[in-house]
Formats: sequence, structure tokens, C-alpha cells
Amino acid sequence: MATYNTVFLLFCWISFAVAWSPRLLSPRSDNTKTSLPNEYSYETFYLDQQVDHFGFNNGDTFKQRYLIASQFWNHHGGPIFFYTGNEGDITWFCNNTGFMWDIAPEFRALLVFAEHRYYGSSIPYGSQAFKDPSKLNYLTSEQALADFAVLIRYLKSSIPGTNDSPVVAFGGSYGGMLSAWMRMKYPSAVIGALAASAPIWDFTGLTKCSALMDTVTKSFMKASPPCVDNIRQSWTTIDKIAATADGRNFIYNTFHLCAPLKTADDVGNFKAWLANAWFDLAMVNYPYPANFLEPLPAWPVKAVCAPLGSPLEDKLLMQGLYKAVNIYFNYTGQAKCLNTSQDATASLGDAGWGYQACTEMVMPDCADSSSMFEPTTWNFTSFSNSCFSSYKIRPRQDWVATQYGGKDIEAPTNIIFSNGLLDPWSAGGVLNSLSDTLIAIQIPDGAHHLDLRAANKDDTAYVKAARTQEKNIIRLWLSSQ
Repeated sequence: MATYNTVFLLFCWISFAVAWSPRLLSPRSDNTKTSLPNEYSYETFYLDQQVDHFGFNNGDTFKQRYLIASQFWNHHGGPIFFYTGNEGDITWFCNNTGFMWDIAPEFRALLVFAEHRYYGSSIPYGSQAFKDPSKLNYLTSEQALADFAVLIRYLKSSIPGTNDSPVVAFGGSYGGMLSAWMRMKYPSAVIGALAASAPIWDFTGLTKCSALMDTVTKSFMKASPPCVDNIRQSWTTIDKIAATADGRNFIYNTFHLCAPLKTADDVGNFKAWLANAWFDLAMVNYPYPANFLEPLPAWPVKAVCAPLGSPLEDKLLMQGLYKAVNIYFNYTGQAKCLNTSQDATASLGDAGWGYQACTEMVMPDCADSSSMFEPTTWNFTSFSNSCFSSYKIRPRQDWVATQYGGKDIEAPTNIIFSNGLLDPWSAGGVLNSLSDTLIAIQIPDGAHHLDLRAANKDDTAYVKAARTQEKNIIRLWLSSQ
């Protein structure tokens, strides 16, 4: 069965010079200042965190990395904008969340970007973490939220001027889920949360398993109906051509693959690779050239659909598919071959996310015949057995709904759920406001947390309006303190 959980992303862009006393920087900081090409800069710090916040037998600790930018900050109680890091290196996410940087001067905010445990440089048990499943037992969203809460308390106790600073959480994708859950679980730590492209309902019993693939299909259909028809037809065409050694060799040569297709498993992996590419393209379908998962042109779905814009069959369809997928994996023209074991060149923490997906982050995926994907079914038993083979654990498919309330979340306040309707993950998100303070913002023609990216001259009117609304809501939260 093809697996589409290849993503979950956010970003952050930094700019600032911290002028704190050396006493506050030591010993938990490397006091390293980093300047990025876009003139954002930050300093890197580390905080000793408990490996287990919820038990008392394990006294082990690890160093959690966090980044701080203070050049915009009002040192007399200005707000703290706190990014709840997700599944990867915090500096990578940091380089893609320009909205926080764009609005920090206006709000005179201190920017903090906190790394998620078991990702980037924040690895409990170091190199042993991913060799021993027992060491991964503490890789949970609950433990990560506790890290954030402890870090916020530490910052407020150690940085002069922050004691009365209200904290607003920001996050996108899994990071957006964390920002929303942070407001639910630690309302005294953050006064509100912006949860962008946060699929908090993409779990068993909350959203149908085909919803994400249906959204991808709609996004491609908007760009080109013949493109959808060709991709839908491609799966049986691939099977027919790959039934012989000569056919598999044709695919290998046509797609300039790095390795030949020798077995049925190789063909299955090739099809899954294509499916993941279509999914990712819908996710990063931005209105301007971007380099999030891969270097891509503006409106990349439209670009990849151009070679598939008329009915194609058999080998001509394979050639059209190659031209399309080559735009995604080789837009710069630098790749000598296409690697079917590689979904995207961006550096995400696949090892950590695999474990999380096999414990509490169980997000069922399937596709029916109405979508452009090859029909697949969701088999929890098979998924569970695969997890046990990899990690010697079994997933708890209902735990997230139990822990965070599922769709019964009317009690919390001050959460913005923003979703771009081109984004597959919007299918598992909150698309309609639940109360006057649980506000949903829909962004037509918006891809994965487009509103968290930096302002761009080619931004659509929809995302500009969404950002203005988000700023106004945050301003209202702050004025109520």
C-alpha cells in the first residue's frame, strides 16, 4: 500500500541581535549568532529538559535547542511569538516562516523557535535514540508540549522584561497541531495560537481516509482535467507496461531512473513514488517560485500538468509522466537521474516521524476510484504489524482523539485554524469556526500554510486578507491582557 505521510511542515525566518548578559547565555547556550541570506539572524540556545515530564523514576535529561531573535522586541513586556517546532531541524522550519518575521516589528515581539524533541539537535540519548525502541518511548506530542511549557516558564524567569510578556503560539502542519494543542493543554502558558494547515482531525473516526487524496485530485482538476484523467489512467498503464522485462526497462530509461525496475516490489515503489510526488505538489502549490520541498516554479501543479494536458496512452503517457515528474524532482536540471527511494530533498526527520506515526499519530490514508490515485484501502491490522516489525510497538489509533478531544473542542478559546483549500491536509483541518474565539480561516487558492510564509509580491488577495485577519485577531488577544 502506498504511504502518503511524507510531510508535515512549518517554517521560520529569523532576524535579530540578542543583547543579554553573558550570565543568561551560559551554560545552556552556544551563543552562536547566525545570519541568513535574507538578512534574518538569530542566536542559538539550549535548555536542559527532563526526558520524562510525567514520571519520577527517570531522571535523564537532554538539551533542547531553541532560537531567539530580539531586535524587534519591546524589552518592557512586549509579546513573545513562540514557534512550536515540528518534525525536523528547527533552523530549516525557521527559514520558511516569514509571517512571524514580517509582523514582529509591528508588534515589537520577541521571536522564539523551539525545536521538537528527537529532531534536529534535540535528541535524547543521542546516537542511541533510534537504535533502541525503549529510548524512543518519550517521543510523543505530550512530552513535546511539556518541553514547550517548561521552556516558556524558563524564558520568563531568566530574561528581564518577559515576566509579563503574553505568549502567542505559532505553528503549521504538525507544528500547527502542536500550537493548537498547546493552547488547549497549557492555556496559562500561551494566550492564543495560530494553527496553520493543522490537520487535527485527520485521525481514525474523525475524517474519512480518502479525504486527502480527494483534495489532491480537486487541486489537479482545477489546473487541468485532462491531467487528472491521464494520471488516473497511468496506474493500469504502468502495470501493463511493467509486466515484461522489456517494459520495465522502457520505464527505467524513459524516466531516467537511478536504478532499474527488476521486481514487482520495484514497480510498486515506483508507483508510490509518483503518488507521493502528486501529493507533495498539491501541498506546495504556491503562486510564486519556491524551494520548500524542491525548487519549483510558480503554481507547480499547473506546470507539471502541461505535458499531460491532452489525452495520452501507453508509452506516450509514460513520456508525458516523465516530463511532469521531472519538473518536481529536477526543475534545476542538475539531477543526473531520478531516485525512486527519494520523495523530497528537504531534510525532515523521517526516522522520528515514522515512530510517531506508529504510536499516536495514526492518520489513515486510502484512495477510492473517484480520485486520480490508484485505489487503495486502509488496513489498520497490516499497519500495526508493520509498526511492530519496525519498532516492537503497536499504534493506538484512538489516542489522539482521547487526549485532545477529537471534534469536541468547543471549550478552549483563542485559536485560529487557517487552511489553504488547495492543500491536501486541509481535509483533516478545522474549516469552519466553532465559536467566536475558535476561528477558521479558509484561503482559496492557498497551499500548505501559505499564510505563514513571508509576504511575496505574487501573493493572492486571499492570503493577504487571511494574514490581515490573523493580525487583527492576535492584536485583539494582546489588548485583552
